[in-house]
Amino acid sequence: MDRLERNAGLDGIADSVRRVVRGLPLGRGRDVLHGRWLGHPVHPLMVQLPVGSWFSAAVLDLLPGQLRGARALIGVGLAAAGPAAVAGWVDWAELQRQQMRVGLVHAAANITAVALYSGSLAARIRGRSGLGKALGFAGLSAVSLGGALGGHLAYRQAAGANHSEVVPHLVTLGWHEIGAVADFPVGQAVRRHIDDVTVLVVRESGNKVHVLADRCSHMGGPLTEGVIADGCVQCPWHGSVFRLADGWNVRGPATAPQPAFDTRITDGHVEACLRLDETRAGKTTDAA
Repeated sequence: MDRLERNAGLDGIADSVRRVVRGLPLGRGRDVLHGRWLGHPVHPLMVQLPVGSWFSAAVLDLLPGQLRGARALIGVGLAAAGPAAVAGWVDWAELQRQQMRVGLVHAAANITAVALYSGSLAARIRGRSGLGKALGFAGLSAVSLGGALGGHLAYRQAAGANHSEVVPHLVTLGWHEIGAVADFPVGQAVRRHIDDVTVLVVRESGNKVHVLADRCSHMGGPLTEGVIADGCVQCPWHGSVFRLADGWNVRGPATAPQPAFDTRITDGHVEACLRLDETRAGKTTDAA
C-alpha cells in the first residue's frame, strides 16, 4: 500500500480521469453524489447493495438448486454498481494525490469485478452454470480486493473523513481573546490560534466578527487562503463553500460543516468561544 501511494507513474492517468469527472455536467447533483445532504459520503452506503448481492450469490452457488436466485442477485449487483461507481468517481476527483493513486487501483479492481460478473451472468443465461459460478467467484475475489483498497482509503488515508472533527476536543471551554478589533481589516481573512486550533477570522462592517475553524472539513485546506464573498468562504483546495455566520457547508465536496465560534467584543478586543452545537441549526435555514 505504501508503494502504491508513492507510485507517481499513476499521476498521468489520474489527471486525465479527474478532468473528465470534473467536466461532467452534474450541476447540483454533484453535491447529492458527494453526500452533502447526508452529512457524510454516500458512496460507502451505495456499495453495500452490489457487494451484498454478489456475496449472497456466492453463498447460493454453494447450495444445490439455487441457480435462479444466484443469477437474480448477480443482476441486481450489476444494476446497483453503476450509481455507486459514479458517486465514488465524484468523490475521488476531489482527493489528494496519494489518495487518488490508491483510488485508481480500487476502481480498477471493481471494474474487473463488474466485467467478471457480467461474464458470469451471460454464461448463466446461456445455461453454462459451471462457467458462471467460476466467473462469479473470481468476481467476488476482485471486489473483495477493491473493498480492501477502499478500506485503506477510508481508514488509513482518511478519504471522506471530517477533518475538523477534532476541533471540539482541542479547544478549552470559555472565551478566548484573539486580538484587537483593529487587527482585523473589514472583509479580509485573518489567521489566528485558539489553543491548538488555527481559526479563520473575518470582520464585517459594523464590527460583526465571524470565526470558523481554519482547516477545511473536507481535506484540511486552509480557509484563510480562500475567497471571501457573499457572507461565505470558499476553500482554495477543492472549492467547498462555508457560511461565515455558522460554518454551514453551502456547497460541497465537503459533507460536514465547519466548527464555528461565538464572538464578542470586550474593551476593544475580540473574544471567541466554541459554539458547542456548532452548525446544526444551519440545516433549518440553509437556502442552498
